[in-house]
Amino acid sequence: MSKTAKTLYVCSDCGASLPKWQGQCPGCGAWNTLSETRMETTTAASHRFRALTPAATVQKLSDIETRETARLPTGLAELDRPLGGGLVAGGVALIGGDPGIGKSTLLLQALANLSTRVNTLYVSGEESGEQVALRAQRLGLAASGLKLLAEINLEKILTTLTAEQPQVAVIDSIQTLWSEQLNSAPGSVAQVRECAAQLTRFAKQTGVTVILVGHVTKEGALAGPRVLEHIVDTVLYFEGDPQSSFRLIRAFKNRFGAINELGVFAMTDKGLKGVSNPSALFLSQHGAAVPGACILATQEGSRPLLVEIQALVDQAHGNPRRLTVGLDAQRLAMLLAVLHRHAGIVCFDQDVFVNAVGGVKIAEPAADLATLFAIVSSLKNRALPEKLIVFGEVGLAGEIRPAPRGQERLREAAKLGFTHALIPTANLPRQPIPGMTAIGVSRIGDAVTKLGELQHG
Repeated sequence: MSKTAKTLYVCSDCGASLPKWQGQCPGCGAWNTLSETRMETTTAASHRFRALTPAATVQKLSDIETRETARLPTGLAELDRPLGGGLVAGGVALIGGDPGIGKSTLLLQALANLSTRVNTLYVSGEESGEQVALRAQRLGLAASGLKLLAEINLEKILTTLTAEQPQVAVIDSIQTLWSEQLNSAPGSVAQVRECAAQLTRFAKQTGVTVILVGHVTKEGALAGPRVLEHIVDTVLYFEGDPQSSFRLIRAFKNRFGAINELGVFAMTDKGLKGVSNPSALFLSQHGAAVPGACILATQEGSRPLLVEIQALVDQAHGNPRRLTVGLDAQRLAMLLAVLHRHAGIVCFDQDVFVNAVGGVKIAEPAADLATLFAIVSSLKNRALPEKLIVFGEVGLAGEIRPAPRGQERLREAAKLGFTHALIPTANLPRQPIPGMTAIGVSRIGDAVTKLGELQHG
């Protein structure tokens, strides 16, 4: 079958191909994302033989036998959690994060643990073998059974994987690989797409678990075409402030488990260590109760977390400002309007700043009630009770709606020593929780009244 090289312009955001360059991609609307690449295409003569291709086998869905997916624990509980309990044979996972966040360190630790039980291979396209060995020595890893390949050529990597037959393979990173079938440079849209597709096909055919490391753009999205995230089975993001020792790993896609699961690590001189009690990371250690601080019982996947919501309300000089860190700024403006309309508390002449302690990002609406209580506490300069936790969604009509998994949130708070909870009436526990007094509220006005009673009591 003869092939010819054709020049195309490929969008780095959506992967759309165009015959000539344009300033704006017609597929996704992004500007200045088209880059030149050479693609190999089959000639017209080869199309005559397509009619000879046999049809694929079709099965009825009811005839397909199913079985429980077996898991291979990595030895790092906080990594297994977002993976859904461990690695799946033939699964392909993609982990992305900022440079220096600890992706390579985390996967090297995981493979070192796995190498004592199964055959593993670490493919490094960014570092030499000596650099990886030095990191393993610095971390004190017993990696005598871990095999290493420093290579970026896809065909050589696939040949080595076929010969070594590892059960788990790490490719660090997908943006450094290049295939001989394409003329474009490593990291281009075509190379990333082709290399990811070939590795995924290999994993599905052989049952090898493949973990890909991906770079991220300055906006925080995975670099390369969007099709990269569609090809793989699991997408994990490794995030955290480089100035802080704490790291969070989230699952945004998982064909073998739940999404939005959260793993928490602490960076030490011996590598990343799992944090068994992450709630302690997101609670400020005040010497005494301070105004403007409220403890929220939130939910990250199947894990309940206690997070401190801080608010600062101050007299505005000019146009009042609304600023949030870790919370939705537009939702804050809506909550302030509800507070005014249904509780009679005015903030239109005040600057309002809200922060979620520890750098955690909270997207669930169950944080509404805690956010309003922190604002009311700061506005009145009166601290909330020290052992009080709050959660609940606030509607535009002033109603307080229940939050999912309310019992788990209350049990987590009771385990950490909290004694009172102001929660939606629908979340009141049917059976008493030892050491926890739950107070149900159904309207925002009633909630502010109950809060005042607790502060005076």
